[in-house]
Amino acid sequence: MINIKQLRESPDMVRAALRRRAPELEETVGQLLRLDERRRELLANVERLKARRNRSSEEVARLKRAHEDAGDLLVELKDLSGTIKELDQEVRSVEAELQGMVLQIPNLPLDELPDGGADDYRIERTWGEPVTLDFDARPHWELGETLGILDLPRGAMIAGSGFPLFVGMGARLVRALVNLMLDVHVREHGYLEVAPPLLVNEDSARGTGQLPDLEENMYVTTDGLYLVPTAEVPVTNFHRNDILSADMLPRAFVAYTPCFRREAGAHGADTRGIIRVHQFDKVELVRLCRPEDSRSELETLLSHAEKILQMLELPYRVIRLAAGDIGFSSAMTYDIEVWAAGIGKWLEVSSVSTFTDFQARRANIRYRAEPQAKPDFVHTLNGSALALPRTVIPLLENNQQPDGSVVLPAALVPYVGDDRLMPHGTA
Repeated sequence: MINIKQLRESPDMVRAALRRRAPELEETVGQLLRLDERRRELLANVERLKARRNRSSEEVARLKRAHEDAGDLLVELKDLSGTIKELDQEVRSVEAELQGMVLQIPNLPLDELPDGGADDYRIERTWGEPVTLDFDARPHWELGETLGILDLPRGAMIAGSGFPLFVGMGARLVRALVNLMLDVHVREHGYLEVAPPLLVNEDSARGTGQLPDLEENMYVTTDGLYLVPTAEVPVTNFHRNDILSADMLPRAFVAYTPCFRREAGAHGADTRGIIRVHQFDKVELVRLCRPEDSRSELETLLSHAEKILQMLELPYRVIRLAAGDIGFSSAMTYDIEVWAAGIGKWLEVSSVSTFTDFQARRANIRYRAEPQAKPDFVHTLNGSALALPRTVIPLLENNQQPDGSVVLPAALVPYVGDDRLMPHGTA
């Protein structure tokens, strides 16, 4: 949630920042300012009338003690109370309208983001070289079928298109990847592991910015709970309405969850295989920190996601998204894309973002720099480290062999129990 005080004091700056996201957002600044001015005018009037009512009440009491007539003042008091009640109702109405509009305004992008949209990203660095094979590379859906580890038809039969079914060594591979990631982030990077609820309430979804922006992409139950689209939602809300002490920061959490997304509007794009699905597994990192540390914390978070890819020996590139392409709550985002040799494209396996104080304002997560200091909002960050099944795709496609087998990276061998996946039916 953007800072109304900042909007009031620096409207041109806010206009310019929102214009970088989408030109039409600039118009909302004027609407917000008018609503905020109306709210403050109403509050001033209410306070003035309440002060007048208090003075009149004191005068009525004095007149009664002196056994003098207070009839005219009592009529005035009745009129004042009616006017105050009407104004209070108008204040609530204006505040509700202002709050509803503020909740639909995205975060302000940091200045260091490039201008533009989806095609205007900047490549920050690469690691490894894109794999080239000296035989006809097969896509992951063919490899999954040959290896007997991925059964897309049965997944569709059970739940519908976009719900993959891993079986046998495929299920073990998914579990191995999750365990490897959790172990590295807990033991080497110092994260606190949590196993959060897979359903969240409306306040939680609103706190991280999924509501109202992404409501159409979320699965909702009949009693108003939402299936988590990412562990970011329950984990960030771990400290909703809390005031933390400075020595508790930074806070670092890691969580594995299945994730559920409708992917509304995405039909027809990447429909083959498991590139775009409605249910997938993901290990998520969430960090809370002081405002002055959030930029360096973003780089730390990014390095932790990169560490997993390096252990899996997967070539990747880090790109800085343009201002018009970052998510609703984000102020700055790095995407990590891995090369997949079978389909010949880069696939996003992680998105690492800083949200500045945007989510903290919505979820009311604060800290005290000093024991007696006024609470201030923390900064929140999160990133995938990593998302499956887009990690599985390059693992299969880049490491496939002419005989149809797939060689596994050394880091996974202790978790899988073998160094190679063999075609179904072979020893």
